Amino acid sequence: MFHQIRSAPPAPEAATVSALAAGRATAAEAARSLDPDVVRALLQAGFARHFVPEAHGGRGGGFTAVTDAVATIAAACPATGWCASIALSLSRMAAFLPEEGRKRLWEAGPDTLVVGSVSPRGRALPKDGGWQLTGTWPYVSAVEHSDWALVLGLAKAPGAPAERRIFALPRSSYAVERTWSDIGMRATGSHTLTVDDVHIPEALSFPADDLMAGRLPADAPDVSAGADRPAVPLAAVNGLFFCLPMLGAAEGALAHWSVYAEHQLRPEGSGGPGPGRAFYEETLARASGSIDAARLLLERVAAVADSGREITTLETARAQRDCALVADLLVGAVERLFRASGTAGHSEDSPLQRLWRDVHSAAGHIVLQFGPNASAYAVRALSTGPAER
Repeated sequence: MFHQIRSAPPAPEAATVSALAAGRATAAEAARSLDPDVVRALLQAGFARHFVPEAHGGRGGGFTAVTDAVATIAAACPATGWCASIALSLSRMAAFLPEEGRKRLWEAGPDTLVVGSVSPRGRALPKDGGWQLTGTWPYVSAVEHSDWALVLGLAKAPGAPAERRIFALPRSSYAVERTWSDIGMRATGSHTLTVDDVHIPEALSFPADDLMAGRLPADAPDVSAGADRPAVPLAAVNGLFFCLPMLGAAEGALAHWSVYAEHQLRPEGSGGPGPGRAFYEETLARASGSIDAARLLLERVAAVADSGREITTLETARAQRDCALVADLLVGAVERLFRASGTAGHSEDSPLQRLWRDVHSAAGHIVLQFGPNASAYAVRALSTGPAER
């Protein structure tokens, strides 16, 4: 089999989840929701607790540590890898809550599954020292399995300008409408979350601008302990969480295609029908090269986020550019493999066609569109001097 260079061996926990998810992938697609056993395996492997502060029982981990783990799972089932990324990203966001809110959210332990949306689809009015929230948020992955949700709403107090705020909701506070109908990433169960006039205490809310800028609250464990932890803006890492499942899907597609290609190889000029050896060699080289380049870019995004220093506005714009470029590279690589897979690769029984659909579905995320990210990067790259970069 053709082999692709990996940055490090996958964690045993990720390999275990990967094997289970692979066996449940077909049924999960049909159900448009992950198998409960797979969700339990993700939580047991620590994907929900990874970014949870140690003071709340979590690992207080970084970004580089999960890069290979998510990709390993997504190589078998991109939808499971996507939900692993959601668990990582949303638990990280929950750390921006005030101390009382963090304690409530993680009172049952750090393996609480948090999902959510940062699209401003809700409205909130002040009431009884908190907020009264109503809204509808589509495309909330893994929502049927969630314990809590974080959603963004516009909060409007009388006589004051509207403020974007994040609200934390326990499972009893929201309903789920099964609306997910995408042709790819079906098992993510990205259905619609609805809230109807629910009271949210002040402790379960924080300004969305804090999340965007990476400003942790003053009572956050690492801040109150005097630790030097520079801010990590959401834009510097948001694309990473969406690209890692795509990376795994592309690596999985390459592995499946390689098995197929080895049966097709024959000496050049043997006279048989169809493409010759050079066709498969070029497909392999171009696809694997694009996938390796994508991995290197994502590893740089993670390394900058883990650097322990302040992330510049140019680095943030570069991370957004890189993630959008990675999406294009991976779609192109998987498209090349799919076209070169023959009719067998297009069969409904072939994992390759599912990986192909999943990569295209993931690439449609608004965060990964290259044009807006290219413009944002150009503004920074062309308007700042070398010392500011």
